[in-house]
Amino acid sequence: MGETYVLDSYAILALLGGEPGGEEVAQILQRAREGAARALMTWVNLGEVAYIVERRWGAERLFQVLGTLEATALGLVAVERDLALAATHVKARYPLAYADAFAAALAMGASATLLTGDPEFRPLEDILHIQWLPRVGGD
Repeated sequence: MGETYVLDSYAILALLGGEPGGEEVAQILQRAREGAARALMTWVNLGEVAYIVERRWGAERLFQVLGTLEATALGLVAVERDLALAATHVKARYPLAYADAFAAALAMGASATLLTGDPEFRPLEDILHIQWLPRVGGD
C-alpha cells in the first residue's frame, strides 16, 4: 500500500461542492479504492462535514453523502482515549479549531499526509506533512 492520507472536512467539502481541489480528493479516494493509498478521517471530522452538508443542502443530501462516503475506501477512525488526548495536545499548542486538531493528531499518529486547503493548518507545517488543496478564490 502506498502513502497514507488524512482528509479533513475541507477536503471532503471541496469534493462534494465541486470546488477547487475536489478532483485531487477524488483521485486519492480512487487510489485508496485500488489499494494504492490509504485515506483516513476521524468521526469528529465526518461529523463536521455532516452538519455543514445538512446546513447547506438539507438532511436528504446529508443521507446521500453519508451513503456515498461509506461506499468509498475512506477509513473512518473512531475517537478513543489516545487520539482524543493527542488532539487535546495539538489544540493546546496551536490556534486551530477543535475538530481540526483531531485531523492533525490522526495525521501525526499515522505518519500520514494531511490533505486540506484550510489555512488554519499553516502553523503546523513544521510538525506535519501537508498537501495543500487550492482555495476558492486563490490563496
